[in-house]
Amino acid sequence: MTKTKRLKPLRSKKRQAFLVVILLCPVFFFAQTKYTISGVVKDVANGETLLGATVLLKGTSIGSTTNEYGFYSITAPEGTYTLTISYLGFTTFEQGVQLSADQNLDIELKEDAAQLDEVVITAEESKKVDLQTPQMSVAKLSTNEIKQIPVVLGEVDLIKSIQLLPGVANAGEGASGFNVRGGAEDQNLILLDEAIIYNASHLFGFFSVFNADAIKDVKLYKGGIPARFGGRASSVLDIRQKDGNSKEFELTGGIGAISSRLAAEGPMFKNKGSFLMAGRAAYANIFLALGGEDSRAGFYDLNLKTNYEIDEKNRLYLSGYFGNDNFNLSGIFTNSYGNLSGNLRWNHIFNNKLFSNVSLIYSRYNYNLEIPIEGIDWTSDISNYNVRYDLGYYASEKLKFDFGVNGIYYNFNPGKLNPLDEDSGVNPEKLDDKFALEAGVYAGLEHKISDKLTAQYGLRFSYFNRLGEQTLNNYANNLPVVFNEELGIYERADPISSTDYGKGKSIATFNNLEPRFALSYQLNEKSSLKASYNRMAQYLHLISNTTSATPLDVWAPSGKFIEPQIADQYAVGYFRNFRENMFSIEAEAYYKTVDNRVDYINGAELIAQNTIETEILSGEARAYGLEFLVRKNKGDFTGWVAYTLSKSQQRTPGGAAGGLGINNGKWYNSNWDRTHDFSFTGSYKLNEKWRFGANMVFQTGRPVTYPNGQFVFNGLSVATYSERNADRLPAYHRLDLSATLTPRKNKDRKWQGEWVFGIYNAYNRMNAASISFGQNQETGVNEATRTAIFGIVPSVTYNFKF
Repeated sequence: MTKTKRLKPLRSKKRQAFLVVILLCPVFFFAQTKYTISGVVKDVANGETLLGATVLLKGTSIGSTTNEYGFYSITAPEGTYTLTISYLGFTTFEQGVQLSADQNLDIELKEDAAQLDEVVITAEESKKVDLQTPQMSVAKLSTNEIKQIPVVLGEVDLIKSIQLLPGVANAGEGASGFNVRGGAEDQNLILLDEAIIYNASHLFGFFSVFNADAIKDVKLYKGGIPARFGGRASSVLDIRQKDGNSKEFELTGGIGAISSRLAAEGPMFKNKGSFLMAGRAAYANIFLALGGEDSRAGFYDLNLKTNYEIDEKNRLYLSGYFGNDNFNLSGIFTNSYGNLSGNLRWNHIFNNKLFSNVSLIYSRYNYNLEIPIEGIDWTSDISNYNVRYDLGYYASEKLKFDFGVNGIYYNFNPGKLNPLDEDSGVNPEKLDDKFALEAGVYAGLEHKISDKLTAQYGLRFSYFNRLGEQTLNNYANNLPVVFNEELGIYERADPISSTDYGKGKSIATFNNLEPRFALSYQLNEKSSLKASYNRMAQYLHLISNTTSATPLDVWAPSGKFIEPQIADQYAVGYFRNFRENMFSIEAEAYYKTVDNRVDYINGAELIAQNTIETEILSGEARAYGLEFLVRKNKGDFTGWVAYTLSKSQQRTPGGAAGGLGINNGKWYNSNWDRTHDFSFTGSYKLNEKWRFGANMVFQTGRPVTYPNGQFVFNGLSVATYSERNADRLPAYHRLDLSATLTPRKNKDRKWQGEWVFGIYNAYNRMNAASISFGQNQETGVNEATRTAIFGIVPSVTYNFKF
């Protein structure tokens, strides 16, 4: 019998070591050492950092984009690569890099093609990363594009420029307000260097407060909003000012028919920093005087910014804005209003993967109205103090984190009435000041799941505390508005008692989780599909029942009687570049709902109202639509065609107040509903001397409420009205043209100038801003009167640069 030799079992330690080796062999075999390359991307001409530049390792799917301060970070396995950096309006940079250790590489891009040792610059821009990133529903315009768009009175206008993009509608002829995807004007968060701008208009909406000479980047988020933003239900308009030319002193400006501007920038602190000063002023007074009017109208604003590089990892920024409007109508009344903001920021690079920014921000909006004949002096304002701490962590080639925290303290002064003199007979009155604290903490992650699939996750937790130092009324059943069944109308309830909330006491608190999600699937090198969802909580409300916001409108915080607005938006889209990126197509569909949307009872009195809760009801809103954008990006002719098919509605049931609600509780068109919105924008470069531009706009007329009958009561004729917003103004359309003359001698001298000739509303379409109805006192016949703000408006502007 053959004996089988039994193997001795491995000793415990030897057996463990053996298993570890077996398990780790594949890891050792396939593992690759990874290194990080990071740096800052700038404009070689002036040293401005370029945000949103595409950074890519050519031939791979490894890439990133620069953040708001031009910083990028890429991690990849050890090896030799070609680093490619592209940015709209600049030639693409390519350079070979050897990743054998972590390294820092700052890059400066050029506008003109050139060749340097070991550096190749080509004219073609890569769009691959743009297709891969989950970010969608974003509209971005360069200042060069904005300056080529014809506008009213020749004044370059940022707000009017974004209104030519899909999903963005104007608030009315000549108004600087805008509506995004069927949302109200107060649902847009407008940021200038992170500071909140509450009123973005000059001269009651004819111009915006943004001076194009001081602006570096404009980005409008219509959906898929990153978790770092919060506080508004519809959109975020993120505007960044120039840092200032860090290479040489530069002077730019322009002289126009209605306003002039001047901007100076240059290096300072022994080339370790730079500064920017940009001013603008209007002189409409001249034209009013020529027309025989004893009136004055004008505005001025000032943009300031400076920065200082402490060392390679630390930089300080200080920026500010101040603007003011003044209007005097023949001494009948005097009106002034304006914005003030400031921001101190500290950028710190911990290492090649971790970037941070700390911001201390102040914003204020104030309004003043004087009526001498009544002896009235009315003032109001809103101010806030904002602290932000944001971090970005570039973990690997597949994972990028951003997270942070912010807190905002609000002080609302709804209004104060003072007599202009002792004999006016006006009694001083002060509406209750309101105070609130808003805080948020967020985290976001961009996750490259595969070469074709990328996801973006985000979560924001927001908190709002309506603070005391105010006495509030109490109402029966907690209902400040009640329904009168006999008259069939909503009425203001009488208070039954009041509660005094001391300083620092909490009147009401709210908190919300705001999830964000976006997904991108790249079909091929030229096209991709994207989808997104975001929830936004809005705690501030603009109390206004006009179509376009006015300076007299009042911001009110959520509190005892006003719930925060909660918006949920879903979007899907198809994106494609073709003909070597000469053309691009974007098509998106969206659906949005908003809970707790403020609505107004019929006959609401909103001005100088201390108990605003007696004028409003809580409702809901919804909006949905399709957006199409076709761009031509290269060649002598560039531009885009935008079309939006959409619906925006609101519904306000009676709820606990009783009755059927506003409009019998049925869905009705919101004030900013535009079924069809089409625009064409084009720029054609004929030669080095002449460039031509054109806009064509068509929009469905906005909803209005018309009278549908009348009856006589006690000898008075009383009108009856149709359902709310059941009618529409006539369709709005116009054509704008411009021609820019650049003298050829510009190339041979430092002083460079150009003449811009424009025609706004070239075929003199008298678009209706409103239609009013009345009875002719002589004939007794009912009449409708159309009011139009602009007919054809020619303009000429001289721009210069030194």
